[in-house]
Amino acid sequence: MTDYFSFYSLPVSFNPDKAAIKQQFYALSKQYHPDFYINESEEKQAEVLELSTINNKAYQVLSDPQKRLHYILELKGQLTEGENYMLPQSFLMDMMDVNEALMDLQFDPDPVRLASLKAEVDVIEQGIADDILKLTTAFDEQDEATQSQSLVAIKDLYYRNKYLLRIRESINKATAGR
Repeated sequence: MTDYFSFYSLPVSFNPDKAAIKQQFYALSKQYHPDFYINESEEKQAEVLELSTINNKAYQVLSDPQKRLHYILELKGQLTEGENYMLPQSFLMDMMDVNEALMDLQFDPDPVRLASLKAEVDVIEQGIADDILKLTTAFDEQDEATQSQSLVAIKDLYYRNKYLLRIRESINKATAGR
């Protein structure tokens, strides 16, 4: 896995300098533009094309807060492909209540109850977003041991948020179906 932060000569950060990201992207776009290597060997052209592709991907990931969060968790070994992460039982019980309410609303539509459920999910979602913001903001100033603890907490919030996105989709479908 290419380390996009190293590629851009930036420290790993959940809140990197946006201007520096843009500056590096433009500088490397110029440096690795395939047109400048038209008279080079096929190997050199392929290498430049690869570096140009990495530059584009790095910019996409590092300039998007959600992609960046996922990427850092992957980079730091917190997310693994096909991982079956176990969310806390208390969270799952709360989500089970929300899912049951959504199922009830499918059979017995009630705009007031749906609005109330949406507001309830908004509050949970905002709480997760606030917790993620606190942890990611503090991350840069922490020592390595504390960063490791923060990453575990951020990973948990990441999976909670992912779960909530599925519920949000169900709510949006229910809202659209009215």
